[in-house]
Amino acid sequence: MPLLLTEPDRYHQLLAEKQQRVSAFFDGLTIPTPTTFESPPEFYRMRAEFRLWHEGNDCFYAMFAPEDRKTPIRIDEFPVASQAMNELMPKVLAALNSSELLRLKCFQVEFISTLSGEMLVTLIYHKPLDDDWLAAGTALAETLGCQLIGRSRKQKIVIGNDYVTEQLTADKRDFKYLQYEGSFTQPNAIVNQKMISWACQQAAGIAGGDLLELYCGNGNFTLPLAKYFNKVLATEISKVSIKALLQNCEINGVDNIEVARMSAEEVSEAIRGVREFRRLREIDLASYNLSTVFVDPPRAGLDDFTREMVADYDNILYISCNPETMARDLKQLSETHEIKQFAFFDQFPYTHHMECGAVMRGI
Repeated sequence: MPLLLTEPDRYHQLLAEKQQRVSAFFDGLTIPTPTTFESPPEFYRMRAEFRLWHEGNDCFYAMFAPEDRKTPIRIDEFPVASQAMNELMPKVLAALNSSELLRLKCFQVEFISTLSGEMLVTLIYHKPLDDDWLAAGTALAETLGCQLIGRSRKQKIVIGNDYVTEQLTADKRDFKYLQYEGSFTQPNAIVNQKMISWACQQAAGIAGGDLLELYCGNGNFTLPLAKYFNKVLATEISKVSIKALLQNCEINGVDNIEVARMSAEEVSEAIRGVREFRRLREIDLASYNLSTVFVDPPRAGLDDFTREMVADYDNILYISCNPETMARDLKQLSETHEIKQFAFFDQFPYTHHMECGAVMRGI
């Protein structure tokens, strides 16, 4: 990840400027006044990765400015990251600097934390990891009280678990999520709770029926939204995310969700009857009364086929990490739907990135 400087004293000013820039993408659309959900100005990020830079027998965390990817900038503290991560970072670095075995050819360190302070650390190497490394890594994990993973080419050694368990409070309910190393999760847990609560509030205003969710990930939105629908058909292409979603359903006692490992385009083809898929052989699509669709697509937004399919639904809940592609999609969807609610979620303070949410109803 690129170097990011925090300016807590200017947070609200910078957020207002970002809102103005992002709003310009939606010029020409009729949208309600957006509701804005702020982030804490510091200690908000639950994930981070650093290059490990070596100078002689010493090493340090390094990041790079976007305009210069070759000159390392030493990182001794990182107020963007959670308090737990800031507390653990120097301990990991001290351990690496005191052990040639752990330090040698380690080139990247990744951290995942939770609101409760649970930590997972991944050390990535340009060398095979042997039994000596396993012994040293096991001792390190015990000393630090964290989960630890060692990675090298075609190797993944897990000491403890390869996930953390996050507990989020949203929609006045608590949810537990297994968050696996190497899979996508929302990085700003505080804002994520606000996003989930907002989505549930919008779903509460929709009259029943069933929900289709595309790009469901580990069930971040799926589990809380399931309360507001009779059944949920959730789709995702990542095997790790689907594994986490199924486990998260069990942990949280949610039993009205069916999961299909399919891309958004494939789901569109199946629902429209263009193709049949063996992966859907145990799911009775005809039994669903799908009146609402929830989408949280990647930065590219909706593909043409999916955008046309989404337009068939009475209600569209749309969360986006890319306002530019979202604006493109909403302009086409506005031919058949009216934007009833709109929101900004500042997942990424001090950057140009802004998450947006929209609720659309068929005209």
